[in-house]
Parts: sequence; structure tokens; C-alpha cells
Amino acid sequence: MKKILINENPWETRVAIIREGKLENVFYGQSTDKVIERSFFKGNVSKVLPGIQTAFVDIGQERAGFLHVSEIDRDLAANRIMGSDQVEIDEDVRPKVAPEKVDISKILTEGEDLLVQVSKEPVDEKGAKLTTCFTFPGRFVVLTPNIPRIGVSKKIEDRQERLRLKEVVSKHLPTGMGAVIRTSAEGKSEGDIYKDLSFLIADWNHILTQYTKANSKSKIYEDMDISLQVVRDHLDDEVEAIITDSKSNHDLLYKYINKVVPDHRFKVKLYKQKSVLFEHYNIDDQIELALEKKVQLKSGGSIVIDTAEALTVIDVNTGKFIGKRNLEETILKTNLEAAQEVVLQLKLRNIGGLIVIDFIDMSNQKNRQKLVSYFEQTLKKLDRFQSVVLQVSEFGIVQMTRKRSGKTLMRQLTDVCHCCNGLGRLTSVRAASYEILRQVKHAVAQQLSKNNIKLVVAGPLFDFISSIEFDSVLALEKEFNCHIVLESSAALHQTAFKITENKT
Repeated sequence: MKKILINENPWETRVAIIREGKLENVFYGQSTDKVIERSFFKGNVSKVLPGIQTAFVDIGQERAGFLHVSEIDRDLAANRIMGSDQVEIDEDVRPKVAPEKVDISKILTEGEDLLVQVSKEPVDEKGAKLTTCFTFPGRFVVLTPNIPRIGVSKKIEDRQERLRLKEVVSKHLPTGMGAVIRTSAEGKSEGDIYKDLSFLIADWNHILTQYTKANSKSKIYEDMDISLQVVRDHLDDEVEAIITDSKSNHDLLYKYINKVVPDHRFKVKLYKQKSVLFEHYNIDDQIELALEKKVQLKSGGSIVIDTAEALTVIDVNTGKFIGKRNLEETILKTNLEAAQEVVLQLKLRNIGGLIVIDFIDMSNQKNRQKLVSYFEQTLKKLDRFQSVVLQVSEFGIVQMTRKRSGKTLMRQLTDVCHCCNGLGRLTSVRAASYEILRQVKHAVAQQLSKNNIKLVVAGPLFDFISSIEFDSVLALEKEFNCHIVLESSAALHQTAFKITENKT
């Protein structure tokens, strides 16, 4: 069984999913760092480049987003190319526009406004990736309001159930809309699916209304709070409890679940113990381990994870495990254990893209097939992201791809170390600041310090807390009726700090 744990602070919300005490996923939402993935904008086409079939769209962010011709929905492309006087297109005779044969300059014009959705966050010097193939994720379906096709998750294997779900969704979909039926819809009633669709369609109609009113280059819709997102995407019959340490967050979650899936509202619980929620469930220690390159296996073997710019390489080692009968048995058991751990680590670290796994080479072809079959089944069972796995090569190499979504855990919590030119990593200023603020909150909550305390930190931490999170300091002072003095010290390391009584 699983639990969803939500730790809320004025500066950050953290959501962890655990299964039998082991961390499976962790999500972060910062009050000062707004995520724009899945958000909708009234963008303005600033530049069209036919040579690379891409348009740059100003969405009011630091960098313009980029829209490739393959991300322009078929109807928009067909209507623009064939002329604005094109009559309604019947689905059976809808013209097929191949992206490689389309000139994007015939679809988009510089200076025009366009409704776009962010499909991927900006990364380094790259702007956000945009699309006009819109998607709205719900609990059971993903609405595609301008793509009139119905798809079903490949993880739903029963043919009759697939047909039933398609009939239910098509029955309640407005003309011209489509949907992708999620794995969580399997076995759900028509009423549950209809309710889910109704919420999504209402959101889409709201966006269309806002688009006509909004100024150019402005955001018109953003996804819900991080805790609600996780509950929406992960709440199922396996979840036995949703535990939050915030009364306001508890009320928000209860109201949302009571509205969309009232049978699960009893699972929302308010954490009232004196110990910190994430410490009680050993979450912070497990997050620290997830930033390490090496992961120990119970058998004594290990896996080593190295992430580069374009791919991730995972190496499997037998370690101390020597088996009971022969070398082949040792290798197979280590590989099977490693395969499951690899799936868990890909989820936890949010690793996507091209992944190469160097399993220990096996001479027996049946054992190779058994390994790939087990790996694919484990991915299907434990990981909701789409992935493709190739067969084991003669050298024991497995190649796979996994859908990218957001930043990796490493990118979220660490910065490149400038002292070693990027060869190593340090805890980021943001993550270190938030850890310090959690320590301050714990100290004043447990009355470990007097009402007036002094917080001494290194220069970068002082700058971040005083300029970005000063409101959070004020919120702590108000909540615990204390006075916090913030002081910078050049003698302290970047992540070091001191909490003392302020006697002045």
C-alpha cells in the first residue's frame, strides 16, 4: 500500500509518495519559482524560421518559447494552408498534413497572437517547448480538445474493457474533441469517467473565454497546486492515506477530493505529531541517497548511475553476492534485482530520454529473455511514464527510452560546482536555504531557542533568504511570535549556518 505525504512551508511544498516505507516519488513546488509546464499562454509569434520549421513565440517569459511544425495540430495547419474559407472538415476526409512536407511560414505569420501550451519547461539557454496539440490531464482521461481521436493506455490489456471505455468516452465527448484513456480508468464506472470529463471540458471552455479577454504575451491558465496535481495523478485504490502537516492544505485537499472522488475523502489526514512529517517517515535521508551515484542492492550488488547531457548510463555490479550454485545463477539474480531497482530509481530521480543499462553479461539466451521480460513487466507495473525497451545485446546492454517530464531530481536540488568546473555538485543555494528555514521552524516550534534568535549564514544564503524568502521569515515570526535576526558571515561555507540566541 502507498501513502502520499505533503509537507507545506511558506517557501515550498514537498510531496512524497512512499510504498511500504520506501520513497517512490518526490515533487517540489516553490512559491517563488512558478512552473509553467502545462500552462496556457496567449503568445505572440515573434519569428518564423522555415529553414528549421520552427516559430519563436513570445509568451512573456525571459526567453521566447519555440514551436516546431510537428507540434501544430492538424486542423490548424490544414485550414491555414488551404485558406481561411475552408468549410468544416469531416473526420473521414480530413486532409493529412505531413510535417516534413509543410512550410511553417504558410501556417504562422509574424506578429499574430496564438493560443499555445507549454509542453516542456525551459532548460538552460533553451526556451520553453510549445504546442498547439493541447492536453488536459484528469484522473481517468487526458482531454485533447482539438485532436478528435480516442486512445487507450497500452497497459489496459483486456480487449472488452478497452472497447467499453472507448464507448463511454465517445458517448460523452463533444464533437471535435478527443481523449486518451489513462490506466487508472480501468474498471471505473461511466459516472466516474463522465464526472472527470465534465471538469476537463469546463476548464477548456474557461480557457477559450479567457483567451478572448487576455492581453498578448500573457498567461491565461496554469495547472493546479502541486499537492492537488499529485493527488489527481496518483490517487487510486492502492493509496491508503494522504497525510499533510498543514490545516489549510488539509481543507483544500478534502474539498477537492470530496468534489471529484468522494469515496476517497476519508484518506485525507492531518499530521499532528511533534516530530517533523518527513523525518517521521525518513524521507529526507532517502532523498539524500537518491542524489548519490551508487545504489546498494540487498544482495550485496550495486548499480551506478551517471547522467550526461543526452543520455543516462547505468552500470550493474555483482558486488559481494556470489550465489549458491553457479555463476550464471548469481548473475541472473543480481540482474533481476537490479532491474527492479533501476525502475524505482528512474521514477524517483525523474530520469528520461535515452537510457543505457549495462547489465552483467549472461551466456544463457533464455536468461537474457527472462531479464528483459521481467524489466518490461516491472516498468509497466510501477512506472506510469511511457517507455520503450530493446532486447539485451550480446554484451548485456539494454537500451531504452523514457518520457521526459520536468527537471530531474538532481537538477532540482543541486547546482553545478564552479570550484571543480562542473565535475562535482553542491547542494543548491535554494535547497540549502529551505533546509535552514526548516531547521529554524523546527527550533522555534520545539522551543529549542528563545523568542529572539539569530540566524548566521554564508553570503549566498543570506542574499537568497533576505531577498527571495524574506516573507517566509516574517511568516515564521508571526506564526511563532518570535523575532529572527538574519546575519551574513564570510567565514561560513555555502551550506553552513548557526542558530543562536539573540541577546542584543
